[in-house]
Amino acid sequence: MRRRTVTAGNLEEILQVTAPAAAPEQAAAHPSAAAPAAREDHGLRTEFEFELPRGYVDEAGTVHRHGSMRLATARDELRPQIDLRVKENPAYLSVVLLSQVITRLGTITDVHAGIVERMYATDVAFLQDFYRRVNSEGHTRAAVTCPHCEGGFEVDLSGGRLGES
Repeated sequence: MRRRTVTAGNLEEILQVTAPAAAPEQAAAHPSAAAPAAREDHGLRTEFEFELPRGYVDEAGTVHRHGSMRLATARDELRPQIDLRVKENPAYLSVVLLSQVITRLGTITDVHAGIVERMYATDVAFLQDFYRRVNSEGHTRAAVTCPHCEGGFEVDLSGGRLGES
């Protein structure tokens, strides 16, 4: 393999030389062939809505119950392993991991470890289970049993009240 030093002056030239050639009819149909193609939607769901059992209470007293969690990447799973807080206390792993994958919590869009630390234990347990279901099983459904009639049925943990769609 031949290596080449790239400078700011010849970067455009190298990009043009190494770019894949477009088919003649494609180039004629699309004059801006250099523009990136739109992403295709393959039906992969990467973000999941949830509703916390209790809710996070911020400094102003506002309760945030509805949120969104994205699928975890390999980097999300590896990054906490080098975090000093996790090395000192392995139980802190879930706090760091959840803070990386929660994209929104009510009106809060910058969810960090400090927010997850101040959540109620029941909400953290819910989010840990939600994370596991989304990333391992690929869905947010759970099998439950009615405590009165002992009948089994399935619920969607992603939120909403019974009877709502």
